[in-house]
Amino acid sequence: MTLAGDDCLTADQPHFSCPEGEFAASVLIVDDDLDMLSMLKRIVRKKCRCEVKTAPSGENAWQLLGDWQPDIVLMDIKMPGLDGLALLQKVKEQYPAIAVIMMSGYGTVESAIAALKNGAYDFIQKPFDNEHLLHTLQRCLEHLCLLEKNRRLQSRLADQEAFPGFIGASSKIKEVYGLISRLADTDVTVLIRGESGTGKELAARALHGLSARNKKTMVTVNCPALPEHILESELFGYARGAFSGATHDKKGLFLEASGSTILLDEIGDLPILLQTKLLRVLQEKEIMPLGQTKSLAVDVRVLASTNQDLEEKIRQGLFREDLFYRLNVVTITMPPLRKRPEDIPPLAQHFLAAFAREYDREGLVFAADARPALVKRPWKGNVRELQNVIKRAVLLADDSPISARQLTEPGLEASAPRPIVENLHTLHYNLAKQRLVEDFSAAYLAEALQQNNGNVTAAAQASGMNRQAFQKLMRRFGLTAEKFRTPPDRSA
Repeated sequence: MTLAGDDCLTADQPHFSCPEGEFAASVLIVDDDLDMLSMLKRIVRKKCRCEVKTAPSGENAWQLLGDWQPDIVLMDIKMPGLDGLALLQKVKEQYPAIAVIMMSGYGTVESAIAALKNGAYDFIQKPFDNEHLLHTLQRCLEHLCLLEKNRRLQSRLADQEAFPGFIGASSKIKEVYGLISRLADTDVTVLIRGESGTGKELAARALHGLSARNKKTMVTVNCPALPEHILESELFGYARGAFSGATHDKKGLFLEASGSTILLDEIGDLPILLQTKLLRVLQEKEIMPLGQTKSLAVDVRVLASTNQDLEEKIRQGLFREDLFYRLNVVTITMPPLRKRPEDIPPLAQHFLAAFAREYDREGLVFAADARPALVKRPWKGNVRELQNVIKRAVLLADDSPISARQLTEPGLEASAPRPIVENLHTLHYNLAKQRLVEDFSAAYLAEALQQNNGNVTAAAQASGMNRQAFQKLMRRFGLTAEKFRTPPDRSA
């Protein structure tokens, strides 16, 4: 099958078009009634831009299929010799990608059920009107186009396996690939910048994974997650007796990462005192554990990430300028998802396949309106938000294609009733419970943020949670505080 830009049906019929381009399908018509065969061939050729061949018997059709595989076979059930049901079974065994539409003048329910059970796409009862036939072909062509698009996306994803973790082929993400490839096998300090959810940690893992240090695990430090006094001892370690409760020596994370890589995640939140100590590590390649008087040499590659404006923090006196220049030897800027919309479909397909496997929902696909809706979204939470939207859609989906409506972000639909609740009794208990918990959690967090005008600290306190736990759940469900903040009134 080929994809290009025209419609399949003429102006007096509902149009079918494929975003990838023109859909030049091929159709084989099989019927022992030669008048019916001639009429069908004339209609399909006239109304659809399709290659059409005919066969007057099941045996003749099977012989033709040995040399030529069409996209659709339209065939009668009742034929002498090799009848339609028997030919359907052979086609599905040998050529499973071919869509088969059955016809019968003896249109019993049993015949239709048997055909559908054996893999037929649809069943048409004779006599039928031309419009019904053409609409059936239209739906089948749309289905084939969707499968073809999914196949192409899967192929593109497979081609990217050589570059660990990343999905996308836009010019902006290719620039990131190029920088990572050139910097990976060096020891240069790299500052990774970008909005929340753009994949900064993924870039760090790629830098480490492609380096000679990859035999040891990369150590990641979440700078805002710990109070200053605890973070200092975690980073640099301490000697026994250094403070009350220090009953033994503790090896810090810099020593733990010796011979490997350390990622200082959200470096903009590092307290000023620790910024001074980090500057010494970068300059001298040594650390001073708490309670010790002797420095220890460390062989560590330092990566840092931030979603903050460090230059503004320098102006405010909240970040050391000399540390900034030490960290900013080379910068990798992760592009926001809205700046690389062409990467959204393969990313969405990747997450759909991954979550479908994880939750035993394999076979799910996107409806025709899903991808345009995904590409138009602003994605303030970037790739992480997209990931969570697809995860939620997989959990809440039935067996039909996932539509644009099912991809509504939970923060905007938190107060709306969930149709899936009506059908929970049809699901296994664990899946039903998981769906309800996911849905409740997203709605609860969104409401807490809404009530507190996007103030994460206040929302966490109102929820009886600490800030770090609340933020972790926000990341899980693709929620960002900016969505819930009311812009200041500048009319005064």
